[in-house]
Amino acid sequence: MIVRALTLAGGLTGAAGLSQFPEFSQQYTQRLGGAVDELSRVVADFDADAAKVGLSRDAALQELAQGSAMARERATTMARTFDRHARLSADLTALQGAGPFTRAYLATRMTDSDVTKRAWSAYRPAVPATFEGVVFAGTGFVTGILALGFIFSALRMVFRRRRAPA
Repeated sequence: MIVRALTLAGGLTGAAGLSQFPEFSQQYTQRLGGAVDELSRVVADFDADAAKVGLSRDAALQELAQGSAMARERATTMARTFDRHARLSADLTALQGAGPFTRAYLATRMTDSDVTKRAWSAYRPAVPATFEGVVFAGTGFVTGILALGFIFSALRMVFRRRRAPA
């Protein structure tokens, strides 16, 4: 009886947790868009500065890398900024316009820790009243029940007393 109650609790926990994915993923995508917009501004400013002195982005980075210690650090920072901008832009392109089920499929595109932290800090869980929220809740419920059922089955097998041969 206790095992069934715990399994049900696991199912309800899975339902409550996974039902939040559609809204959280939407908020993540919105924050990702803001991050890409800001990085685009930084990249455009750098490219404009490089163009003013007749350099391409790569040539400007190389020139910075050969300068003072501060210039070398700035070149490293800007190279990381360009890489992050490219990665986040690709993630945003994949996630924009995607529905909640597609965003679940593309969850590997939601890996930027800064965006995740900011989305999570502003996120407020709510009871899902949409079709996709109910589907995710149902999936979480079944997953929670199966996970705890598997764990309890494994524990039963480990702690089952072996019967002595007659």
